[in-house]
Amino acid sequence: MIQRYRSRISGPLLDRIDIYVEVPAVKYRELTTRTRERPRQRFKNGSIRPARCNSRYAGTRIFCNAQMGTRELHQHCQVEATGERLLERAINRLGLSARAYTRILNVARTCADLDRGGPIEARHVSEAIPYRPLDRPAA
Repeated sequence: MIQRYRSRISGPLLDRIDIYVEVPAVKYRELTTRTRERPRQRFKNGSIRPARCNSRYAGTRIFCNAQMGTRELHQHCQVEATGERLLERAINRLGLSARAYTRILNVARTCADLDRGGPIEARHVSEAIPYRPLDRPAA
């Protein structure tokens, strides 16, 4: 049933989604419990967005890694050699599209930013790849 539903969505549309995360149902009690800080508030005060993005995109119209174009992607998404090999294997084995490749780089850049910045390492690439499950052929 899930596969039939997914097949209704076109590949090019799926390519434009950066991260797919399966979210479990929330229990009623958790919905009604009051907390000090709601997750939305963390986005409002900017604590979710790494400071590196602020300095990296200063003076541009880019607000976050997902908005990078080809030029920015080449400039800010240098991947270390082991990460490049991992990414190449994933692209070849999973048959991912060019757009999925750029989305993985965007997410890997964010993973690296959240992990003290610097170049994108294999661990950042390996963290980003599982966020593209709908790109993979059905088993």
